[in-house]
Order: sequence, then C-alpha cells, then structure tokens
Amino acid sequence: MLGSFFSLFILWSGNLSLMNVSDWFLLDGLSSSLVVLTWWISMLMMMASQSGVKMKQNKSNMFSLCICILNLILVMTFFSCNVIWFYIFFEASLIPTLILILGWGYQPERLQAGMYMMLYTITASLPLLALILLMSELIKTSNMGLKVLLSSMGAQTSLWQSGIFAEIIFFIGLAAFLVKLPMFSVHLWLPKAHVEAPVAGSMVLAGVLLKLGGYGMLRMYQYFSLGSSGSFKDIIFCFALWGGVITSIICFRQVDLKSLIAYSSVGHMSLMLAGVLSNSSWGWYAALGMMLAHGLCSSALFALANYNYEKTGSRSLVMNKGMLLVCPAISLWWFLFCVVNMAAPPSINLLSEILVFPSVLFSSIWLSIPLMMMSFLAAVYSLFLYVTTQHGGYPKFSSSFMNMKEVSLLLLFLHYFPVNLMILKSDIICFWTI
Repeated sequence: MLGSFFSLFILWSGNLSLMNVSDWFLLDGLSSSLVVLTWWISMLMMMASQSGVKMKQNKSNMFSLCICILNLILVMTFFSCNVIWFYIFFEASLIPTLILILGWGYQPERLQAGMYMMLYTITASLPLLALILLMSELIKTSNMGLKVLLSSMGAQTSLWQSGIFAEIIFFIGLAAFLVKLPMFSVHLWLPKAHVEAPVAGSMVLAGVLLKLGGYGMLRMYQYFSLGSSGSFKDIIFCFALWGGVITSIICFRQVDLKSLIAYSSVGHMSLMLAGVLSNSSWGWYAALGMMLAHGLCSSALFALANYNYEKTGSRSLVMNKGMLLVCPAISLWWFLFCVVNMAAPPSINLLSEILVFPSVLFSSIWLSIPLMMMSFLAAVYSLFLYVTTQHGGYPKFSSSFMNMKEVSLLLLFLHYFPVNLMILKSDIICFWTI
C-alpha cells in the first residue's frame, strides 16, 4: 500500500517526458504511468477481496502470493527494455491470472473461460515470437529503447517500406496485442473470463491486463517502425471503430451485470485502438489517457458489481433493481462511475476523447460516423446500467441490506479520486513520446 502511494507521488511530481534507456530497463511516461496503475489497482483489489476470500475460506496467503507474483510480472513487462524479455513476461502474466480464475472463481464454467483465454492469446502470440527473433537478428539489437532512439535521430533502421511484406509484418506484429486488447471479433474470451473470475480477477483483467495490449501495440509500432499507411491498417482501423459500435449495442442485450461491464470495456478499448492506429502524437496521448481512465473506472464498476452480488446473491440485472431505495450510498457511487464511464467532465476520460477525435478524423472524415455513434452509445448504456440497477422495486425475497462498510467506501473513493484528479496534471499522458 505504501508503495502504491509513493509511486503515485513520484508520477505526480516527476518529469517523465524523457526516455531513460539502459540494457534492462526502459523508463518513460508510458511505462511509468502503467506501472503506477498496476500498483494502484493491485492495492485496491486486495482491499476488495478481503471479505470474499475469508468467506470462502480459501487460502488467503496463496491468494496474496498469486497477486504479488502477477504484480511483479506486470511491472517487469512494462519496464523491460529487451523485446524478447518483454514477450516472455507478456505471456507469463497469463499464468497467475489463470490461477486466480480457476482457484477463486465463482462459477462452474471457469475452466472453459480459462481455456478460452489461453487459446486466444497464445495462438496469436506465437507468430509474434518468430517475428521478434527475426527482427532482432536483422537489426542486431533487441533493445526497444535503443531502436526508438535511433529512429528519432533519423537512422534508417526499417527494412520494409511498402508492399505485401509490410502488410504481413503489420499483421503479425500487432495480432497478439489485438487479442489481448481485445478487438472486436477476437473478444469472446473476455466476457467469459470476467463472468467466471472473482472480483480481484475482474479488476486486474480490466484495470491492468487489457492495458498490456495497448502498451504492446505502442512499443511494437516503435520497434518495428510500422508505417502510417497500408490497406491492412485501414481495414483494422475501420473494423475497430465499427466493432466498438457493435459491442456498444450488444451491451443493451446483456442480462448479467459483469458481462455488460465487460462488453463496455471492449467498446472503450476500440476507441483506444483507433487512437493508436492513427499513428499521431495526439492519438497516442489519447490512448494512454484512455488506458488510465478505463483502468480505474472499469475496476471500480466491477467492484460495485461485486458488492451487489454479495448483497443480493445474483448478478442478474432483474435481481439488482431498486438499490436507490435499499442502499443510497452504493447508488451514489454507481452514479459517479457511470458518469465517468460516459466521459463526462472532469474525468481524464473526457480529455482522452477530445484528443482522439481529431486524430481519427484527420485519417478519414467518414470515420466521424462510428465515432459519434460510439460516444452517444457510451452515454446510453451507462445510463441504462444505472437506471436498471438503481430504480424500480427491489425483489422482496432478496436478503436484507446493510450499509456499506468504511473499507468499501474508501476503495471506491480511491478509484474515483485519481481519475478526476489527473485532469489537473494532463502532462502525465501528454508529451511522453520523443
């Protein structure tokens, strides 16, 4: 916990716009921000999991050890300068997550959810390993930071400029991260994993592990010197935006609380993916801001869904009506985080959408249609989530409610405070590229 607060202080006070490169560690605004997010979410998910682990009488020491190992792997992934070690840590993060889902999941289908997650991610990652090894041999370095510095000084390190070879490199270099993100059409593992995972698993999946996809895409863009043009890139660009529109519409058909939040994550990550593929500084700033905002907001929404589950014994939207009459405190937090989810001020989510809109529109004016639809539908399904769960009459056969404990209120405040405070320190997400 002390480490989380100390890291937040360093992020707030330090100047991380410059890239510090060594043989092992790569430190800049992108990696530092995501490491702070990792520590912060890890602290909060330990707070959220106390009652659940004690009630089930599962091994709490093993649970804490699993989270610590996952935390260490994620920190090494974000700080790793060697592209091969980055790939190893990137894949190793699946193991503690799978243990969390299988060991402390609630539902009997958690084995199938874990299998979906492993098959989707590993299948797309194996071609990336071959490409990384080939690239390291061709340019005689596996140091990602050195490669970026050489490119920024004008050195011609790209071995492909156009043609079908460039399209293949683009696809293989980003496919593993598109699955991890996840992009629409390779997203089916995410709702299953969220529904079957315990609250800590859902919080770390939404808060940190999805950010590995965005972080990897930004690093591979720099390492492989991926261009800003290409027919395959344009196809993924359009597919990501229209896929975000489709998943936003799918949110209205959900009957499970966690499944609805999971599909909204796919929609938000589609907007972040559009910022990355725009290959512009504004788009990359927006991508980092959206990763930080979504990490805090979706983690809080999953924590709220877990509180509802503990009080009603169900995640069904039908069974979770009328919370405003029963527990006004939890209704207030639902309102605040639904507002953040729809990118209302003063959250950092609003700044990210303001930055991503022009970066996408400069690529094509026709992409304004899915952009406007995604922005509108985000507000609609956030309002739908709030109204469905808070209004109406609560089921009479549900268990009696008690007021929220101080730890729960503190947990939600520690989610809400940073996502709105960062608007005062916008250089955290801006000016990190060189």
